[in-house]
Amino acid sequence: MQEIIFNGTSYRTHKELPAIGSRAPDVSLVNTVLQDVSLANFMGKRKILNIFPSIDTPVCAKSVIVFDQLAEDYDDVAMLMVSYDLPFAHERFQQEHSLDRVVGLSAIRHAGFGENYGVQIVEGPLAGMFSRAVVVLDENNTVVHREQIADIGEEPDYVAACKALGIEISPLEIDS
Repeated sequence: MQEIIFNGTSYRTHKELPAIGSRAPDVSLVNTVLQDVSLANFMGKRKILNIFPSIDTPVCAKSVIVFDQLAEDYDDVAMLMVSYDLPFAHERFQQEHSLDRVVGLSAIRHAGFGENYGVQIVEGPLAGMFSRAVVVLDENNTVVHREQIADIGEEPDYVAACKALGIEISPLEIDS
């Protein structure tokens, strides 16, 4: 189990993130047009899974916008934004912010993602939701980077996530 912090209090997640070098657990999630998708839908692409509690919180929202910006020059990278938010919330957010490079994915229809990826919060006010984490996969779905953000109010390390895919970015490239 991982310990995460929300509003100054520590809570546990279901288990650990997938290990670096392991094959990523397959997923079944729902996209913004209500289709079931899995990692097979992104076969041959490198993937960043940005996992978070809700698109309607400031830090989660910013992370989605930043990953959309970072994907601009990389057609071979799939930026997968994963939460329990309804697909409609992902779609609304993407339209409001003119985002076209991230893929909003909801876990509402298929149980198991949170447990398989070790991000399901098991206690406290966010029980049942996902912790903030980033899991980076190569084109063969091997885990090449993982980050469980200890404090749910903090942003992920965008530079480290991109570096795991061989994409060098400067912290200055990340809009505030």
